[in-house]
Amino acid sequence: MISRLAGLVMACLLLVACAEPLPDDRLDYAGYWTSEGMALLITRDGSVSYKRLKEGVTTSINGPLKAFHGDSFEVGVGPMATIFEVSEPPHAVGDGWQMVVDGVRLTRAPEPGPDWL
Repeated sequence: MISRLAGLVMACLLLVACAEPLPDDRLDYAGYWTSEGMALLITRDGSVSYKRLKEGVTTSINGPLKAFHGDSFEVGVGPMATIFEVSEPPHAVGDGWQMVVDGVRLTRAPEPGPDWL
């Protein structure tokens, strides 16, 4: 049991170590973004957590930010990565912020609690 826990801790540390911090010109991406059925947390240190419920199927991804490709961004480690297609980058709307990721309009929300996913 202890060796499994140690392995899990090491794997988590390696994932965090692989994250690329958000570049200064991409700090608007940082935050907790939500819509009905989708939540996306992007931290300034480059960690990304994503969860989406669509047609009864839940998809979740937790990993380091690898790179930006235009407005879109890639999350994962090595060949195990996915690209989030951003058709509208973060922008101010009224008193808040929005962006469109994978065809879903997300609104920046207050920081999530520990059980957000």
